[in-house]
Amino acid sequence: MIITYRHDDGTVEQLSSEELSAIESADIEEAMGGTPWREVEDRLRAQDPTAMRAVLWAVRKRTETGLQFGAFDVPGWRRRLTARLERTEIDDVLGNIVAEALAKNEDAAIDSMLPYMRKLAHDRADIDAALDALGKGHLAAAPADSAD
Repeated sequence: MIITYRHDDGTVEQLSSEELSAIESADIEEAMGGTPWREVEDRLRAQDPTAMRAVLWAVRKRTETGLQFGAFDVPGWRRRLTARLERTEIDDVLGNIVAEALAKNEDAAIDSMLPYMRKLAHDRADIDAALDALGKGHLAAAPADSAD
């Protein structure tokens, strides 16, 4: 996931959960009360403020070693923090959906997930590229549809 943090001065900081070390991921799990990483990822997809704050905190701890999670706050988090899917996650989700859809010989399952995935994608063009790579390019958004 790409976590985006908007600073007071308008600059944007983007952090990738893919770049976290194993220790940082474990620190996030522990800070979130022993939450397993899979659930942390699910909470990031749901725009959970604690999960997004935890990733930002883990990255900040690289330079601010004494930083404690309980004292780390993000005022105005609703306008300052977002989490978006990266291409690898898009590929994983679409790959699973396509496998299920192919087993049933239907595109409806794929089509029903696309609006959600387009909304969460860091780069919406990745959705169409992933569909094309899976042989489902006919489900790609028409140019007018991709701007939603």
